[in-house]
Amino acid sequence: MRITAILFDFGGVLTPSPFGALRAWHAARGIDPELGLQTLFGPYDRDTDHPWHQLERGEIPASSAIARIRQAAAAQGFDLDLPSLFRAMGGSAAIRQEVVSKVLALRAAGYRTALVTNNIKEYSSTWRAQIAVDDMFDAVVDSSAVGVRKPDARIYRLALEQLGAQPEESVFLDDAPGNVEGARAVGMHAILVEDDYARALAELDALLAPEAEAADGNTGP
Repeated sequence: MRITAILFDFGGVLTPSPFGALRAWHAARGIDPELGLQTLFGPYDRDTDHPWHQLERGEIPASSAIARIRQAAAAQGFDLDLPSLFRAMGGSAAIRQEVVSKVLALRAAGYRTALVTNNIKEYSSTWRAQIAVDDMFDAVVDSSAVGVRKPDARIYRLALEQLGAQPEESVFLDDAPGNVEGARAVGMHAILVEDDYARALAELDALLAPEAEAADGNTGP
C-alpha cells in the first residue's frame, strides 16, 4: 500500500532533542543523569501516573507536577531546580529548518501531514509560535489537549483518523524509541530520529522512493 500520510513529533524532530542538555545539567551538579531523568520524566516508554505523564495528558497543572517531582527528588537525596533545568534546555528550542522545509515539501507534494506531540498546556502558545503550524500540518494532536500521550495507541489512531489514513499507509518520525515502537505496534511505518537527523530524512526518502519513481513513470515494466 502506498504511503499517503507522514506524521512528525515536535521536540527532538523539528527541534534538537533536549536530553543531551538535561544529562549535562545533572552531571554538572553531581546527580546521576539517568536517575535525574527517571525522576523528572518517569518511564518515558510507557504511559503511567507519573506527574510528568499526567501533565502531558493535561490532567494536572505544571505547578502541581513540578512540586511533586521536586518532592520525589528530595526523597532520593537531591534537588531538581526545575527553573534552572528548563533554562538549560533552551538550546533545544532552535528549529531545524531543514526538517521544516521537508514537511512543507511533503505537504506540497500531496502527502497529508500531522504533528503528534507529547506537550504541556502551559507551553502550547510558545511552541506554536515557533513554527508555521497551519502551513505545515493538516492535523495537530497535542497530548495535553486530547488527554492521551505517546506511546498510548489511541493517540496514533486519533491522528490517523484526523488525516483519514490507515496505519499501513502512514509513516511516523519521533526521537523516543518507545514512541517509535508504539507507532509500529498499531501498524504504522516508523523512523527513529537521532541527533544526526539527516539519517532519518534519508530513511524517509528511501521509503517514499518507489512512489516518487511511480509518479515519474520510472517503475519499469
